[in-house]
Amino acid sequence: MDNIAQLLLARYEDSPTSSLGLAEEPLTVASAVDKAAILALRLLDEEGLVPGGPVALVGANSNDWIITWMACQLAALPTALINPAFPDPLLADVLRPLSPQAVLCTDSRTAPEELTGRWIHAETTADPRSNRATSQPLPGLDARANDVSAFMLTSGTSGPPKLVAQSHRYFLSLGRYVADVLGITETDTVLSPLPLFHINPLGYAVIGSLTARANCLSLTRFSASLFWSQVRDTASTVAILHGPPLEILKRRTTRELAGQHSLRAVFYADPAFLSTFDIPIGVSVYGSTEVGGLSHTHHWRRGDADTPPEGAVHYGGQARPGLTHRISKDGEIQIRAHEAGILAEGYVRPGGVVEPLVDDGWFPTGDLGYNDQQGGLVYLGRASDSVRVKGEFVPLRFVEDTFRTIRAIDDLALWKRPSSLVDEDLVLFIEADSVPIEEIRNTASELPGFMRPSAIARLKALPRDTTVGKTRRRELDVNSAIEVVEL
Repeated sequence: MDNIAQLLLARYEDSPTSSLGLAEEPLTVASAVDKAAILALRLLDEEGLVPGGPVALVGANSNDWIITWMACQLAALPTALINPAFPDPLLADVLRPLSPQAVLCTDSRTAPEELTGRWIHAETTADPRSNRATSQPLPGLDARANDVSAFMLTSGTSGPPKLVAQSHRYFLSLGRYVADVLGITETDTVLSPLPLFHINPLGYAVIGSLTARANCLSLTRFSASLFWSQVRDTASTVAILHGPPLEILKRRTTRELAGQHSLRAVFYADPAFLSTFDIPIGVSVYGSTEVGGLSHTHHWRRGDADTPPEGAVHYGGQARPGLTHRISKDGEIQIRAHEAGILAEGYVRPGGVVEPLVDDGWFPTGDLGYNDQQGGLVYLGRASDSVRVKGEFVPLRFVEDTFRTIRAIDDLALWKRPSSLVDEDLVLFIEADSVPIEEIRNTASELPGFMRPSAIARLKALPRDTTVGKTRRRELDVNSAIEVVEL
């Protein structure tokens, strides 16, 4: 199997009744692929999109989103997967280097001015019984394994997030690995509450399930209060989570609330979670969008206590077949693939040029870590000035520029403080005579939730480099503030 389109058609033939889509209104694989094929032909024939040319997909979790993503794979349209919460200026910024031939939107959102001529509202309401489009030629079936399938966003450190190109082999090898690690079969139902434009829900849940011929259900959003009832209602046996939802469930729910669930495995979990909620198997991982979705895994069982000091979820464990890691002199984790296509292809630069990820065989991840006595990888944290909130990397400069419109603030910088969860809290550090709290709140309300500061720290002066005057973010500390206002 060389590409995602072939995977979709294979499941269309051998697992047509498997469930795929939102838990509230699941589709069958057969109906989803039929709808996707019809949309693929419309995008090519009516909209005039050219196979091989990139497009963008903007939308929240929905059946329309899943069908549109599938349609792009069937039509050989490499697809940039974009967070629908991005404000218009940021959306235009992240897409500008790629210059997609179209932006497909599955939400009721008005096109940003810069993208108006390329904005298409994807419609997936056609009745597949009127036209078995899967019997017609679909160019995606001819895509080569190392052709680009998708572009996902990764941290831009302080600037706009960067698009990373991922091949069909990247996704197919990842899906097979996840299916094998979790032992997923056609008897399983995999549930993910995460946004589909991320690697965990798409690469692990959707493609892992398609690989294993399992049912795969998504949720419109994660809710701790609803999660366990959703698990029971869907009879899910495997859950795909990541750090923040895991910690929220541990803090805000109980074994009694979980009730008689049927989960046998949770992807991204620790022994405490397994024991609390009576789940046999959990997996901790190390990975990133660049390193094939994930590069290391470790299995945990209820009652395990042999964890590194940093905690079980920091334990990446053993390298995935086909990948090797090493720790540099500076403590940075570096990853090497034994064959092309497993790692991401590279970063998208202006003009749509994909700059190769590595030039000497080793990818410098920008993460710090060490090897334990068994050679397992322990992840410590990011070496760069990046901030992640609720699973999303925050474009620091974009958010700072948004608050710079407030005249009462002389200067400002955005940085982080430890959170009660596995990510960080945002803090807006300001130089000002007083804290213009109402203006800050009004401005913050225009931003997505993960870009909103949780506190304002007023300083006498921001710490700066003496030569060029650049703010030294790592020296920003709420403990040195004149006053701190919680938001």
